[in-house]
Amino acid sequence: MLFNFVYALLLLIASPLVIYRALRHGRYRRGVKQKLLGLSKQQANHLRQSSSQRPLVWMHAVSVGEINVLAALVPRLEQMLPETLIVISTSTDTGYDLACQRFGAERVFFCPLDFSWAVKRTFKNLDPALFVLTELELWPNLIRQSRQAKVPCVVINARLSDRSCQGYCKAKALLGSVFGSLSMVLCQDETSANNFQQCGVPTERLSVTGSLKFDGVTGSRDSESVCSRVDWAGKQNEHIAWLVGSTQPDEEAMALRIYSDLRKRHAGLRLILVPRHPERFGAVANLIEHQGFAVHRRSQQTEMPGGQWSGETVILIDTIGELSHWWGVADLATVGGSFGDRGGQNMLEPASYGCAVTFGPDTRNFKDIANRLIHQQAAIRCQDETELLQTIGQFLNDPPMAGALGKRAQQFVQSQRGASEATMTALRQRLPDTLESPTR
Repeated sequence: MLFNFVYALLLLIASPLVIYRALRHGRYRRGVKQKLLGLSKQQANHLRQSSSQRPLVWMHAVSVGEINVLAALVPRLEQMLPETLIVISTSTDTGYDLACQRFGAERVFFCPLDFSWAVKRTFKNLDPALFVLTELELWPNLIRQSRQAKVPCVVINARLSDRSCQGYCKAKALLGSVFGSLSMVLCQDETSANNFQQCGVPTERLSVTGSLKFDGVTGSRDSESVCSRVDWAGKQNEHIAWLVGSTQPDEEAMALRIYSDLRKRHAGLRLILVPRHPERFGAVANLIEHQGFAVHRRSQQTEMPGGQWSGETVILIDTIGELSHWWGVADLATVGGSFGDRGGQNMLEPASYGCAVTFGPDTRNFKDIANRLIHQQAAIRCQDETELLQTIGQFLNDPPMAGALGKRAQQFVQSQRGASEATMTALRQRLPDTLESPTR
């Protein structure tokens, strides 16, 4: 009762801000009705493809990164459960668009915000047999309603940082029952498993299955998706492409300053910028021009004029869902979100292509993977702009050193694959009776 009262009070206080962001903010504007009110019966029937008899699995992936994780798992789950419908929810516009591309718009919807009425309506109308969360965004009403509806709630590719764990443990009196409601938690690493246990998940419901992100990266530079982008960019053999991806504010300006400095001594250096959030694409394009460079925007322009990529031109990838392919165009990779306080982004994709990988000091969102890459001498952590300048300069002065770093990164990723199979094995053992599997 205390939890319900406190959480309802917090939601009430936050509601004006949530609604404002839903209506005005670029990433949250679409799907407002589904987010605020939940799925209607008509929308649920559409997702069910007018088949109310078939069991349904609801998988939630908050945004692009989590959608990419599901891409490695959904085909296996469909093969194991051919008579089961699988629908995917997401929370952001970018995640929705990518999910539609990957899985088809007919089975994608916006997840309700954590208002009790929206969550309850969605569970009632969708009537899932299994609810799967990817990585874990802690939405108490979603998890509690899953339990009340007697729908098993499983977390796959679960990760929980030390910092988040400390915060949740401080509120354990309120949140302990939420963690205790999780039916099964399949963790990326031992650190996350220990943290989930501290937060209240019983040990017998925890398994370490590895990171699905290792299985979700291909790392083939010979693929059509990479080769076509090399041609579009006009990249030549003498070019060394430095991609700074998933950037947050201030990181693009930092990259442009470093590029301006290094290209004076390295004529073949080229720069590609990929901002994390679409609403900043225009501002980053203006920043590039303000720094004295031409900007070649992926969304607005055809191939590089004359097939020649000049050092005066910076490529801006202002589209959704392409970053995984553009890492394959790069020789040098800097993973953004790590030079401020955002916790970093996934560094496995550039590593899988054999890029010489760098990132900043704040990689708490990918703590285990970052530390393991560094331990394998497969990536370099730079504390600030000065160190990044020195490191990229070192790569340019010593190409064999950069190549060896990238090779170790690629070998590390290849050695860690197998999480998809481990996840499927764990799921197979704990599937509810309503999901009949011929392979069980």
